[in-house]
Amino acid sequence: MVLPPESTPPKPARLRPIPNFIFMSRWLQLPLYLGLILAQCVYVFHFWVELVHLVEAAFGDQAALAALIEGMGYHFPAIVDASGQVIGQQAPKLTETVIMLAVLALIDVVMISNLLIMVIVGGYETFVSRMHLEGHPDEPEWLSHVNASVLKVKLGTAIIGISSIHLLKTFINAANYSQKVLMWQTIIHLTFLLSAVAIAYTDKLLNSSQHGDH
Repeated sequence: MVLPPESTPPKPARLRPIPNFIFMSRWLQLPLYLGLILAQCVYVFHFWVELVHLVEAAFGDQAALAALIEGMGYHFPAIVDASGQVIGQQAPKLTETVIMLAVLALIDVVMISNLLIMVIVGGYETFVSRMHLEGHPDEPEWLSHVNASVLKVKLGTAIIGISSIHLLKTFINAANYSQKVLMWQTIIHLTFLLSAVAIAYTDKLLNSSQHGDH
């Protein structure tokens, strides 16, 4: 029995010098993605600094508590006498509000790190070169169908999540913000939300039109 010869994949067409030079310019983005990896390292360091401050503050370290409160911009309520005059400020202590703000700050760092990973991996795969992660046990589920449109929608969703965390932190610490700041942060968050909905709707229309053409 004679086996049919194995079909060899077709060789890619050789580009002319100028198109090849233009196409190779995509590698100029590589230093940008490497820079984002360095930014990720900075966020990892910042995360552990804040986490160490929180743990040390839980064991009664006043210096760590002061650094934690200063970093989140929290101010304890003022002490008012019977006549209504401010005579001092409550001593810093690890309250439930302080713990909640510290944990939200850590979640904020994690979500921004997730956003960085999405931009680094998805952007490199889409605009620079294939990573050939097919079959890898740790291949991200979304990477198999990522493109520029999908990446924009996912980035918009991630930005909404980060904005939600910031808005929640502001509302928890609302006593230290003016009404104008609270209003504008809410408006900006709604703007992000509407922008993400518009991007997703536009992507849906484009996909529908492409399927209709076929």
